[in-house]
Amino acid sequence: MKISGLVIAFNEEKNIGKCIDALLKVCEEVIVVDSFSKDNTVEIAEKKGAKVIRQTFLGDGPQRTHGLPYCKNDWILNLDADEFLDKDAEQFILNKKYLEGNYDAYSFRVKNFLADKLIDFSGWYPDRKVRFFNRKTAHPSNSKVHQKIITQNDKEVAVHILHYGWDSLDQIIAKKNQYSSWHAQQLFDQGKRINAFKPILNGTVAFVRCYFFKKGIFNGIDGLSIAMIQAFFSYMKYAKLIKLQRNNR
Repeated sequence: MKISGLVIAFNEEKNIGKCIDALLKVCEEVIVVDSFSKDNTVEIAEKKGAKVIRQTFLGDGPQRTHGLPYCKNDWILNLDADEFLDKDAEQFILNKKYLEGNYDAYSFRVKNFLADKLIDFSGWYPDRKVRFFNRKTAHPSNSKVHQKIITQNDKEVAVHILHYGWDSLDQIIAKKNQYSSWHAQQLFDQGKRINAFKPILNGTVAFVRCYFFKKGIFNGIDGLSIAMIQAFFSYMKYAKLIKLQRNNR
């Protein structure tokens, strides 16, 4: 059973070549949906043999959906440009374990790295993502941020994706700030309305959960930093939602 690799990218010249090389270990083809990168992402991707589709960013889910018609196989391995299969995931696919049973999607564990440090605390491991699915019966949601795969019969497997998403805490904070804006707009468009206590309550709960219950407290300054960043994201998405409510009265 042949597989298509599908990647969404924007200014990913640092990662896109390695991502495509990794995908071609298990995929017949790689499709890159590029949001008009301003660096060398497109040139590197084409040199590596990927087919590049240029599309203004539509949101996380819609951008992935846009790339599906360009894939010629039913099984889709859909990674971000800063994600790579670990050895156990490679073997799971190469040994065709995914054909054992009537499943249309698989949830892999994610190892998140800050530079080269594994973040295995504050609820960041075992993070899970469905990145491998059969498009006949499963597909990306329409969510513009943190989309999920809509599936009828998925299975969790103990294999891993390696996610090298950030080189510094500054990058995590910047991305979380961007995501909070997208998430607030998505909640507003869905008709979600909240009161002024919601940002404070959710930010506090996020910190307590990550720092105390998810063992951030045992990981020094890194554990405290990640817990505070999670609290920041939770607080800001609802604070921005309140601002949207006020601006649209």
